[in-house]
Amino acid sequence: MGGGFSSIASYLVLIDRALRDEGTSYHYRVPAAFSHADRRLVRRVHAALQGEGIPVIRGATWTTDAPFRETATTIRARRAQGLVAVEMEAAALYAFGRARGRPVVCFAHVTNRVGRTEGAFEKGAASGAPAALAVIGVTARAWRATSRAHA
Repeated sequence: MGGGFSSIASYLVLIDRALRDEGTSYHYRVPAAFSHADRRLVRRVHAALQGEGIPVIRGATWTTDAPFRETATTIRARRAQGLVAVEMEAAALYAFGRARGRPVVCFAHVTNRVGRTEGAFEKGAASGAPAALAVIGVTARAWRATSRAHA
C-alpha cells in the first residue's frame, strides 16, 4: 500500500474482499464494510495460480478513490485490519458483480511507485507485463471452469 504498507517492492494480490471507502459500490449494494468476491471463483483462481507456480497474495484490500485519505494514521489502521494493499476499483466491481449475479475477480499489482516515476503506469516487459498476461490466462481458464460449474 502507498506509504509502506508492505516491505515487498512489487507483488500481486488476488483480492478476496475490498474495504468500501469510495462511493460507487453503494450504488449497487446496501451499506456494508466490505465488498466480497465470489468465493468459489477466488478459490479456483488461487489454486490455478498456485498450480502454475505464479506467486500471489490472497487477501483483502482497501478501495479508496481519494488518495488524500492515505494518511500514515489510516494506513496503520488498515494494516491492523489485515489489509494488504490499496486500490481504487475492487469494491465497486465486486458490488456490481453481485448486483448483476456475475462472478468478478480483481487483482492489484502493487508496485509502491505509481505516479512517482515517468511511465509509472506502463508496466512493460521489465515491470511485469508478461507475468500479468500469464495471470490473465490462468484466471480466464479458472473462470470458465467456474462458469461451467454454475451452469
